[in-house]
Amino acid sequence: MSAESAGPPSGPLCPEHGQALSWFCCSERRPVCAACAGPGGRCRGHRIRRAEERAEELRNRIVDQCERLQILSASITKYVAEVLPEKNQRAVSTASAARELVIQRLGVVRSLCESEEQRLLEQVHGEEERAHQSILTQRVHWTEALQKLDSIRTSLVAMLTHLDDLQLIKEQEIFERTEEAEGILDPQESDKLNFNEKCIRSPLLTQLWVTAVLGSLSGTEDVRIDERTVSPFLQLSDDRRSLTFNAKKSKACADAPERFDHWPNALAATSFQAGLHIWMVNVQNSCAYKVGVALGQLPRKGSGSDSRLGHNTFSWVFSRYDQEFRFSHDGQHEPLGLLRCPSQLGVLLDLQAQELLFYEPASGTVLHAHRAPFSGPLFPVFAVADQTISIVR
Repeated sequence: MSAESAGPPSGPLCPEHGQALSWFCCSERRPVCAACAGPGGRCRGHRIRRAEERAEELRNRIVDQCERLQILSASITKYVAEVLPEKNQRAVSTASAARELVIQRLGVVRSLCESEEQRLLEQVHGEEERAHQSILTQRVHWTEALQKLDSIRTSLVAMLTHLDDLQLIKEQEIFERTEEAEGILDPQESDKLNFNEKCIRSPLLTQLWVTAVLGSLSGTEDVRIDERTVSPFLQLSDDRRSLTFNAKKSKACADAPERFDHWPNALAATSFQAGLHIWMVNVQNSCAYKVGVALGQLPRKGSGSDSRLGHNTFSWVFSRYDQEFRFSHDGQHEPLGLLRCPSQLGVLLDLQAQELLFYEPASGTVLHAHRAPFSGPLFPVFAVADQTISIVR
């Protein structure tokens, strides 16, 4: 390219030609004079730019970098000021709730569980400490990151303010500081900052607690089936406690928004929002059934997974098909290794602890326990594809 004169010499001069360094050689990444940039100069054939253009480009880059650092700093500041304290409070709150649950259940069978109580409380304390330490570590890490970002931003602003064009385009620290800043990433969500409630899981505690609860209750819930929800493949008894499968679709059932029109399902007439609830189902005559709970939002129409029990987020069920038993929720199926087929199936719903248990009433043996937050009132739900199941009163 041709190079024009950059005007009267000012500032540092080219040691070879004694002219002002008014051009920038992009190939050699250094300032050069017009003679060096000209047809006969050492930089002939190189990509040449005016020094002031290169300096302006660097200024814009610094401004952009400062803006990005400011946004990143604001994000980290909000994370440290809002998210981490909330995480800490939530961990403390969850740990407190878990501790109360452990103490409450062990209180029912105190004479049998003193050593278990101590072990579990130590687990809760250890998990609380772990979560707390993780949060403290995060706080320290991001505080240091903020300090580093402030230092980088201050350094870049100082360069922008105090360096002239030639000093700026020769300053390698710009790139070093920029690369250093790019190594600091946004905070990410991590399970390590949450209290892990699995630490209080104890088969011994669960079994003892179920046995004590069943022994202290005078009866079970009076669960009746809502006839408006009964599938046309099911026949409902007069007392609304028994469901019998019929492979031929009944034409006597009037279609309604509440009715399941494809899968052989039915919902109970009442729902539970709080407290402890128990009901039992006679399943000895059926080799294909599902028993559990569902949210009222469970879809009723069509052959898709949305209305199929255990295949969506709205339902939690214990199921049997021939000799295969499993627990299902949201399309996830957990096989259950039962030694024998239960003639009755008990359901225990503890909404205070957000826990659903299935047990064998004859022995009180817990067949499966599932703990997860439920987002609304729960209805007992049933499905049968072989013979008859009946709610036991």
